[in-house]
Amino acid sequence: MSFELTQLSSVAGAEIHGIDLNAPLAPSAQEDIDAALLAHHVLVFRDQRLNADAQLAFTERFGDLENHVIRLANGEPAPLLHVISNLDADGKPTSKPYSHGNYYWHTDKSYHAVPSFATLLHAVELPPAGGDTQYTNLHQAYEALPEARKREIDDLRLVHSWEANRINTGNRPATDAEKRDRPPVSHPLVRSHPDTGRKSLYIGVHVSHVEDMPVEEGKVLLEELTEFATQERFIYAHQWRAGDLVMWDNRCLMHRATSNYDMDRHRRVMHRTVLKGTVPH
Repeated sequence: MSFELTQLSSVAGAEIHGIDLNAPLAPSAQEDIDAALLAHHVLVFRDQRLNADAQLAFTERFGDLENHVIRLANGEPAPLLHVISNLDADGKPTSKPYSHGNYYWHTDKSYHAVPSFATLLHAVELPPAGGDTQYTNLHQAYEALPEARKREIDDLRLVHSWEANRINTGNRPATDAEKRDRPPVSHPLVRSHPDTGRKSLYIGVHVSHVEDMPVEEGKVLLEELTEFATQERFIYAHQWRAGDLVMWDNRCLMHRATSNYDMDRHRRVMHRTVLKGTVPH
């Protein structure tokens, strides 16, 4: 390969050294990154010092940038590269940030009719320890299900929406404008990866209900599947280092931030970009 790669976990995760993401990317390196993402699902580029323009430019090498329905604290739309942090309106760390949906298991933008392909998160400021991001491998979770359960769920569809995210995470309610921007959408509970054909669960906190199933029955099913899929054996927990840029495949993973540090004392600031994907099948 055109860089050094070390596998971090059999679940997901590979560490990449020997590449500067500020520099032009050779076609062979881009092909190697594509292949590594398919194989490992989470890529960790160490020791990167990227400004906003550099992160946007690197992200765009892999597809079209995705915009964001979430609004900033001042009501303005979030920019294509936006900040994920535990800071309040005065820039001080807090355990009660403006938005906290990222602390629940989810796959990015599953409430879009065409959900995300990949997310890139760059560590700008970190606490001395903690603040990990957990990833659960939904390929492995699906494949570990009993065959009877697979037959039960293979043809089911789920309704995802931004409004459901707000309700399920206890955030402020979705505004009328946000509901119009991101109306409810239906996706298969079991999706096939568009590049490999490998099946995975497609669940998370953006889901409101199971189509054509009584609400309470569907809720129980989703809780059972989430509990099964988030067992330790399916999870890679990324322990951030300064300068990490982490890229992951939303088509086969759920993830969440963790609050395993003193959020009222230490700053955790990340820069996030997201790539458009394809309709799940």
